[in-house]
Amino acid sequence: MIIQPLRQRTHALPILLSCLAMATALPGLARAAQDRPLWEAGIGVGAVSFPAYRGSDEHQQYILPTPYFTFHGKFLKADRNGVRGQLFSSDRLDLTVSAALSPPAPSKKIEARAGMPDLEANFELGPELDLTLWRADGGQRSLKLLVPLRVAHTLDRQLENIGWVFHPKLNLDLGDLPGLRGWNVGLQAGPLFGDRRQHQYFYGVDGAHATATRPAYQARGGFAGMQYLAAVSRRFDRYWVGAFLRYDNLRGAAFEDSPLVRTRHYWAGGFGISWILGESSTRVTVDE
Repeated sequence: MIIQPLRQRTHALPILLSCLAMATALPGLARAAQDRPLWEAGIGVGAVSFPAYRGSDEHQQYILPTPYFTFHGKFLKADRNGVRGQLFSSDRLDLTVSAALSPPAPSKKIEARAGMPDLEANFELGPELDLTLWRADGGQRSLKLLVPLRVAHTLDRQLENIGWVFHPKLNLDLGDLPGLRGWNVGLQAGPLFGDRRQHQYFYGVDGAHATATRPAYQARGGFAGMQYLAAVSRRFDRYWVGAFLRYDNLRGAAFEDSPLVRTRHYWAGGFGISWILGESSTRVTVDE
């Protein structure tokens, strides 16, 4: 998963980070071990369209500059798999620290939340266990089970704890497919779960904000729907291009009956291009 989103007059930076997070949240897109620079840096531009929150029927679209950065240290890594710390690694099993960011959602721009507190940008941090179920073609094609468990906090002065998120998923990486030489395809699918605090933050309605069309609602923890993701990318000599498409289905979710859930399924997507402007002279062997 991944990285993304401070207060009303400082939304530009969080949104930019959100776009970058969506890019780094693309599936792993594996490759065989190869010699790479320790770090690479560049700049790019990305366009994304996504709902204000999961279950919202109002979408946000942005076209913004995005930084490009990869780092292949022994512990800290930043690449297509996101920003993470490598705690343990073996041929089939990896234990990492993973992170995710989500953008802010000002309530004045969302009809369903009119008069309610804004949804602050938030970040998630926690361990992730990656189990390789199948690997072929020198690692260019693989099937993994990814099991992240993260605690979420708002990115404001209070750093409010807003619960935990559990998102096990299957991740299929396919490189150099027939007719798509040089391109990498990634597919992900899996359920989401959250505790009561997480769901109450996004879908709860207290009595002070209840209206005739928005009754008070206390959210429960549990199942939070299914999520499916498809992505393609290609690295050229001095630039990178990529795109993703995501589908969410909230049927059966613990908060499905919340008055803030306006749609039970939706699409989100984006694409970007980045130019690599500099790289480290130090080379390392990377098994992506």
